[in-house]
Amino acid sequence: MRSRADAAHGVIAATALIGGLAAQAPWRVLDDATRPAAELEEVRTLRDAYHPWDPPATLADWHSEARELREQVLVSTGLWPMPDRPPLRPVIHGRIERDGYTVEKVFFASLPGHYVTGSLYRPTGARGKVPGVLCPHGHSANGRMHDAGDKKTRDQLDKGAETRPAAARHPLQACMVQLVRMGCVVFHHDMVGYASSRSIGHRSGFTDAAALLRSQSTLRLQTWNSIRALDFLLSLPEVDASRVGVTGHSGGGTQTFMLCAIDDRPAVAFPAVMVSTAMQGGCVCENAPYLRHGINNVALAALFAPRPLGLSGADDWTLEIETKGLPELQHVYGLLDARAHVTARCWPQFGHNYNQHAREMMYGWFNHHLSLELPTPVKEHDFVPLSRAELEVFDETHPLPPDAGDAAAVRAHWDAETRAALDARLPRDRGGVAQYQGFLRPAARVLLGDPARRGDSATTDRGASTSGGLTLSKQLFQPATGYPIPAVRVTAGPTTRTVLWVDGGGKRALFDGGGDVIAPVRELAEAGAAVVLIDVLGTGELTPAGAPLAAPDRTYAGYTYCYNQPLIARRVQDIALALSQLSAEQVDLVGTGGAGPWALLALATAPRPVRHTLVDLRGFSFNAIAAADDPDLLPGALAFGGLGGLTALAAPARVTVVGTKGVPPEELRPLEVVSQLTGGALTIEERSPAREDIPALLR
Repeated sequence: MRSRADAAHGVIAATALIGGLAAQAPWRVLDDATRPAAELEEVRTLRDAYHPWDPPATLADWHSEARELREQVLVSTGLWPMPDRPPLRPVIHGRIERDGYTVEKVFFASLPGHYVTGSLYRPTGARGKVPGVLCPHGHSANGRMHDAGDKKTRDQLDKGAETRPAAARHPLQACMVQLVRMGCVVFHHDMVGYASSRSIGHRSGFTDAAALLRSQSTLRLQTWNSIRALDFLLSLPEVDASRVGVTGHSGGGTQTFMLCAIDDRPAVAFPAVMVSTAMQGGCVCENAPYLRHGINNVALAALFAPRPLGLSGADDWTLEIETKGLPELQHVYGLLDARAHVTARCWPQFGHNYNQHAREMMYGWFNHHLSLELPTPVKEHDFVPLSRAELEVFDETHPLPPDAGDAAAVRAHWDAETRAALDARLPRDRGGVAQYQGFLRPAARVLLGDPARRGDSATTDRGASTSGGLTLSKQLFQPATGYPIPAVRVTAGPTTRTVLWVDGGGKRALFDGGGDVIAPVRELAEAGAAVVLIDVLGTGELTPAGAPLAAPDRTYAGYTYCYNQPLIARRVQDIALALSQLSAEQVDLVGTGGAGPWALLALATAPRPVRHTLVDLRGFSFNAIAAADDPDLLPGALAFGGLGGLTALAAPARVTVVGTKGVPPEELRPLEVVSQLTGGALTIEERSPAREDIPALLR
C-alpha cells in the first residue's frame, strides 16, 4: 500500500531544496511579491459563516447550469449512473386505528439486506386518489420516535413555539397526524441508524479511503433510501402520483432538497430550517465529495424550480434566509416565470426545530399546491401520540429479516453493482464509444474539475537567460481567477513542437546540481522542441509557506472534499491550464517523478489535442491508496474505472504508459479497450525507463 509519506516524497524534497535557493536560480520564476501563498492555502469548510452563490443571469444559462449541477449531485452521491430499482415487496403490518386515520408499520429492502423502515399514515374514508407526502426526519433524538421530554416540552410551550403539550413533546408525530388529517397518505421513514433502522450506525461505515474512492457514503445510502421510499409511497393504489409532497427539517430538510434535486416526481417541497448561505449541514449524511464545489444549499434547492418550494428559518444558520437565499431563489424562479412558486419565512424567536408556526406555514403551502381545497389558514389540532412500542417496526411476529446486513454488506453490494455497471457500459464496438465517453464526461468534469472555470488565461513573460547554448524563458500562465502557474521554456533555436514536462518534484527536479537542465531536456530542445517545465500545486514554487498543504478533515475527508477539490484534481487542472497556453500546433506531454498519474488524468479534460503523452506511473494505482489524507486520493475514481476509465475520454490518442508493474490490469483496461476500438496508439510497459530514454520514447 502507498503511504502519504511515499506519495509526498517528491513534494517535500523539492520544498526543502527551494528553501535554500537564491532568487536568481534559473528555475525560479516567482518572487516574494508574486508568490500566491494565501490562494494556495485557502480551504472552505462547512461551518464557514457565508457560502455565497450567484445564480445565472439568463434562462439559457440557468438551464445549462442546472444540468451540470444535477450531474454534480448524482456523481457526488454515487448515483451516476442511477441504479436499477427492483420490486420492493414491502411488508405492512401492525395497523393502529385513530380518529380519522390509521398508522401502520412498514419495512422493505432498498438494497439486498438493507431495510428502510417507517410509519405509514392513511386517512380513513378517503375516496379516489389522494395526495402523498414523504417525510424524512432530521437528527432529533430517536428520529421518528422522538420524545422531547418534560423540560423541552415546557420550554417550547413557554416560548410560544407550540400551543399544545402533545405537539410540543412529539412535534414530528404532530406533523404526520395533521397531514393525514388533511387527506394525505404520509410515509415517515427512518434515517440510517435511527429508530427502527439499526443495522448500520448513522455516522460510521463509509468514511475511509476505500469508501471515498468508490463514491460510497452515508449520503448516498440515505438519498437512495429516499428514492426508494418515494417508490413505495407511489406504489400505493390510493396515492395520486401527480400530487406528491416532500417535507422534513434539519437533516430531513437536506434529504428533502437532495431528493427533489434529482427526482422529478415530487410536485411540492418544504425543507425546513436547512437551506441557507451559512452552515450547510454538519453530518456525514449531509456531505460527500464534490457536492458543494462552488455552490451552496440554495443552489441545490433551486434545482426544484419551477415546482413550488417553501422554506422556513429560525434562530440558527437559516436566520437570514429571507435576505440571503430567498432572493437568489426568486431570481431563478423568475427566469422560469414562476416567482410565486417560492417563499420563505423566518421565526427568529425560536430555535432550530420544526415548530408549530413553520409546520402550519407548510400545511398552507401543501394545501394550495396539492389542491386539497381546505379552509385557510390550516391549523393543527390535538392528537393522541403513539408510544415508542407502537412505532417500533420490528416485533416478535415481524422480526428484522435474517439477511439484514451491516455497512460492509452494503459496500459489497455497491462494489458488485459498480463492476456490473462499468462492464455493461464498456463499448464492444466503435459505435458504442461515443455513448461510453458521454457517460464518463460528466464524471470527469466533476471529479477533475472544468479548466474553463478559472476563466481565460494569459501568458506573462518574466525575463530570459542563456546557458550553454539554450535559452531559458521564464513565464507565468495566469488564469482569470486563482494562482498562476510558473513555467520555464527551454529552447535551442527555432522550434517545431512543444513538450510540456511535469515532474512530481517540480521544475527544479529537471535541472542538475549546477543549474543546467538535465540531459534529456537539453536533447529535446536541441532536436527542435520547446520544452516547457512547470510547477503544479504543492510542488516547487507552488508549495505554500510552512508546507505541506492542509490535510483533509480527520473525522471524515468528505467534509473537506465536499467543498474543496482534492489536491490531485487541482494538479490536473494546472496541467490543463498550461496546455491551454501552448501555441504550438504539436504538443507532447510528459509526466515523471510521481506526476505520471496527474499527466495521464489531464488528458480527460485537456483543452487541446496532445500529439503524444508519455507517463511513468511508477506502479501507481488508485486501488493501492489506503489513507484518506493521501495527496493522490481522488474520491470517486474507482467508481468510474480508475485511471483507465477516466482517461478513456482521451481516445483516440497516442499514449505511452510506462512503469505499470504492480498496477492491476483492470485499472487500465477501459483505456486499452477504447483505444483499440478507436485506432488510438496505446503502448503499455511495465518498466520505468531512465529519463535519458524519454526523448527517444517521444519520437
